[in-house]
Amino acid sequence: MKYTRFLAPLLALCLLTACGSQPPETPAPPPEPQPEQFVFTRENFPRLNGSTSTVPLGQAIASVLLGESREEVSDLIQFSKTTQSYRELMWGPAELLIAAEPAEVIWQEKEESGFEWEMEPFAVDGLVFIVNADNPVDNLTTEQVQKIYTGEITNWSEVGGDDLPIVPFQRNAEAGSQTAMLKLVMGDLPMMEAPADYVRGEMGDLIEAVAAFDGSANAIGYTVYYYANDMKMAEGLKILSIDGVEPCDETIRSGDYPFLNNYYVLTAAGLADDAPAKILYDWILSEEGQRLVAHEGYVSVLDVGDGT
Repeated sequence: MKYTRFLAPLLALCLLTACGSQPPETPAPPPEPQPEQFVFTRENFPRLNGSTSTVPLGQAIASVLLGESREEVSDLIQFSKTTQSYRELMWGPAELLIAAEPAEVIWQEKEESGFEWEMEPFAVDGLVFIVNADNPVDNLTTEQVQKIYTGEITNWSEVGGDDLPIVPFQRNAEAGSQTAMLKLVMGDLPMMEAPADYVRGEMGDLIEAVAAFDGSANAIGYTVYYYANDMKMAEGLKILSIDGVEPCDETIRSGDYPFLNNYYVLTAAGLADDAPAKILYDWILSEEGQRLVAHEGYVSVLDVGDGT
């Protein structure tokens, strides 16, 4: 297997050692040959794709490994969103994904095509529910969330809030957060068919709609914890606790928060160990890669602190 080392100054650890004053009794052995270094360049950097919420991580990876600024690598990070990114891995041109779990239709397409991929979680995230900051409701139970999205609960007064109708926003069918909503929250329960005005194709659009809908605190929506919290997209909004558990790094990594979903790194199965996509795949899962994941505000699968 080819071993690699990466010069990543933002992540390097400064190791301080003290030398004794007495010379050694026997000569030191000759140094071991250094492992061959792999250097990423624009020419060999794998074509990345993934979810909207992993765009900042893609920029950080390219910036660190290519030694360029985020602005300079922005042309390399043109993600197609969750569902389409999986198709671009299967059919081209993507070589490596950092993405949320795919929708069921992707598993079906994968089976039909016979495509095989290598897939491992590199971070965990929570599906969180957001309301206007002026909404007095701070917590919902899982059952209450389910009943809001089946249409059984229609007024905030039914869950301890003001006497206002609930406006439940949804994501589009192929969004990663919609896949998570159906899998983690709704299960076998039928989700209400939302009016077209209540469905948002972009994560940022949904957050803005919840914040500004009709100038009131009626609306509720869902997004991933990273996007709402670490990108500060929920300013003016409130992230609700679920079943009394506040979503945060600790409750997400421990599994105490109920609605959890992984981010995955994927590449085609069977790549040679020295293929750039395989090298990058392994690096993201390494301790160094995981420190970058944590540094960027994601909850890394390895507990590496805050990545500093």
